[in-house]
Amino acid sequence: MSSLLKLAQPTITQHKPVKLMAIAAASATLLMISGCQSLPKNQVATTPTTMPVQKLSDFNINGKIGVTTPADSANNTTAQGGSAFYAWGQQNDRFAIELIGALGIGKTNIQYDGKTATLVSEKTGTLSADNPETLLQKATGWQAPISQMPYWISGRSAPSDSAPQLDSQGRLISSINGDWTANFSYKGNDKLPNKISAMQPAGHKVVMTINHQNQ
Repeated sequence: MSSLLKLAQPTITQHKPVKLMAIAAASATLLMISGCQSLPKNQVATTPTTMPVQKLSDFNINGKIGVTTPADSANNTTAQGGSAFYAWGQQNDRFAIELIGALGIGKTNIQYDGKTATLVSEKTGTLSADNPETLLQKATGWQAPISQMPYWISGRSAPSDSAPQLDSQGRLISSINGDWTANFSYKGNDKLPNKISAMQPAGHKVVMTINHQNQ
């Protein structure tokens, strides 16, 4: 299928932050693949430690993301943090993300077609890179394990992860990817995580709350 994910562009109401979550939720429901029917429900990974590599699950989610970066004495910068509301639509290895109040760069859209990542924001204009991580760091200076997130959001360890840990219900509760250590929280008996926290020893941290639209 050659059509790309298309993300709806909601109108942002200034000085009314209480409405941002509702805007993000409405945006997520409008994430669609041109010419395709509704996205299928997530298939929950039952045994991430032995599960063969499979294509990514399709999903629509929204929530809030917070990013912290450590102080850098070499560049004379202090520790910083920022947050944004988001809506994310995924189809296989392609995705579209909209960020509202986006980490100091205004309303932002990020798309990845499996080969090239493109970011458009009110502050930076249009930027592109070979992968989402490089693109985000170029635009904001933040670091985040975006390529692993689609697996983690689906309750699965990424193919490049090591040492995944499961709870008594077979749900992924922690995993390691390079310098990142990710921890997962669940609501009740839900099979998909409602919160992901990822940290690096140097002090980079990403906390993501998740509302699954097609769980």
